[in-house]
Amino acid sequence: MSTVIRGIVGTPVTPFTADGQVDGPTLQKLVDFLIRHGIHALGLPMHIGENISMSAEERREVARLAVQAAAGRVPVLVNTSLSGTGEVVKLSRHAQSVGAQGVVVIAPYHWQPPRGALVEHFVTVASALDISVIGYNFPERLGVTLTPDILVELIERCPNFVGLKDASFNMEYFTEACRVTSEARPGFAMFTGVEYMLPSMPVGGAGAFSACGAVAPRLVKAVYDACAAVDYDRARPLQHKLSHLFNIIKVNYPATIKAAMEIMGRPAGPTRKPILPLDAAAAKRLRADLEKLGTLAEEPHGW
Repeated sequence: MSTVIRGIVGTPVTPFTADGQVDGPTLQKLVDFLIRHGIHALGLPMHIGENISMSAEERREVARLAVQAAAGRVPVLVNTSLSGTGEVVKLSRHAQSVGAQGVVVIAPYHWQPPRGALVEHFVTVASALDISVIGYNFPERLGVTLTPDILVELIERCPNFVGLKDASFNMEYFTEACRVTSEARPGFAMFTGVEYMLPSMPVGGAGAFSACGAVAPRLVKAVYDACAAVDYDRARPLQHKLSHLFNIIKVNYPATIKAAMEIMGRPAGPTRKPILPLDAAAAKRLRADLEKLGTLAEEPHGW
């Protein structure tokens, strides 16, 4: 059964131990933290979770642990993106088997498939599942775009194709995609790739995948709540502050996010190469930036 998702989709980092193993107990603490602080769904492991540096077995374990920790409180969306369609199907069927409500699927890495092959990739995955499929559009990194006409074809061919995460940050594309998908499937959920909710929700956006939620959950929820209430005067300064925060933590992503979490009393261990940790000077600047922005005083500390 497909599930329609709206709101804030929390996207946790993947905690690792000092020797580089997936830290399951800390992952489950992080899932619980995000849920208690108001996310509406969980999406993992995304790029913030270093999924492309993880083995398929590790990704299966992260999916299982997340579903277990969520315990039915919010829908869990498992990112099953890989370059090979058959491998995506395998990961997606596993996600379904452990209780996930949906999967997130990006256009295949490296191949830059033509339109017909791109459509067939998504149709093949969606047809293999009973749960929801959320597409993922990231043209800057992948060299292909899930154009509005492709989205309409996928809606027509796949009853469980219910949403899109758009990381193009192109308002012309996002607005047109909202228009055509809302006509083709009322309730289709268009998410912005990170928390630019004030630009996206007034034109039909459903919310955002959240990069900042593990650092500043109160701010993220405040922006969403103001936009959902159509209180744009209240939302504007909050969105500006959230944009400032994201521009601080996106440098050396996701190492800076893990460093910010540690400053906030929620350590999640090191990153995996090729992502290098912050040096002492960068960590000191980060703390000063978070203090100046008000994050240290206004957001929760610890788990």
